[in-house]
Amino acid sequence: QVQLVESGGGLVQAGESLRLSCGASGRTFSSSAMGWFRQAPGKEREIVAAINWSGSDFFKAASVKDRFAISRDNAKNTVYLQMNSLKPEDTAVYYCAARRTQQEIEIRPREYDVWGQGTQVTVSS
Repeated sequence: QVQLVESGGGLVQAGESLRLSCGASGRTFSSSAMGWFRQAPGKEREIVAAINWSGSDFFKAASVKDRFAISRDNAKNTVYLQMNSLKPEDTAVYYCAARRTQQEIEIRPREYDVWGQGTQVTVSS
């Protein structure tokens, strides 16, 4: 069974950092584009960052562009989201997702076909 498992979420104060990890099991995702999404209460799920299969190309949402970084380690079958200078508006459930058969980045959630269960990130002011 293919699974993505996120970890690293938590409660932090504004200005602090967190690193989210997304580990894959059941198959390798080294040939898959991966993405991080987030969903706050009452809001739609939105793209945070995405990375292509090799890590040579990536996308970051404008709201996080100067603060977050996405990376991957295909040898470990893991994708990371480094979040710095966190703000209260970053509070959301963060989801990792994979495009099983596609190598290039995509920002639309419907283009991803494997999802993790999500990890809560709460930033207090």
